[in-house]
Amino acid sequence: MNIKKELGEKIKRLRKRSGYTQEKLAELIDISPRNLSNIEQGITFVKSETLENIIKALNVTTEELFANDHIKSSDELIDEICLRLNNIKKDKYSLEKIYRIVKCLTDEC
Repeated sequence: MNIKKELGEKIKRLRKRSGYTQEKLAELIDISPRNLSNIEQGITFVKSETLENIIKALNVTTEELFANDHIKSSDELIDEICLRLNNIKKDKYSLEKIYRIVKCLTDEC
């Protein structure tokens, strides 16, 4: 994954965590919603002034914005998958869909 895409995805996660729509965050940082969308998708790179405004608007530190906390170990991923599966274990329809997806990923469809 390239740095523009990684940073864009991180900004999107932080924006959603803060409860902002793209329109609201774009207004707060004084750019167009389309420009913010392009940044979040990794199409364009964020300018330094805009980056400073994003950090302020989302109330995060530079370190938090650039931290790789979204990268999880295999064990963490398995634990999270098991937790989520456990939460839907009574929903047979969803479990069957998940089973087909996992089977497709691990075997040839």
